Amino acid sequence: MLPNPIPHKEFLVVTIGMNYFVIPGKEQIFEDACAKVVRTMEGIDGHDASSLYRQVAEGDPVYLIVSRWQDETAFNGFIASDAFKKVTNWGALNILSGRPQHTTYQHD
Repeated sequence: MLPNPIPHKEFLVVTIGMNYFVIPGKEQIFEDACAKVVRTMEGIDGHDASSLYRQVAEGDPVYLIVSRWQDETAFNGFIASDAFKKVTNWGALNILSGRPQHTTYQHD
């Protein structure tokens, strides 16, 4: 799994929850790929931290990546990048059983 849960910092204004539905048996490949992506995200302007969580209930594997960003514009720039598109296309073809679902949580 990825580093410890994200510590709170006052300047952050948006948290993104990215839900991924993984093909059974592909969990370790997905976790390894996520670890690489999170390490890459550490150098992106506007990104603070990300953590990976796995649902422990019975059923197909479901993951949540929680990322904190300074603003939604920074997150949108990341998901519009060629690197993000490349890894998500690979995941859609090889790892995921369904389309990812993203949720944005605004902080006051």
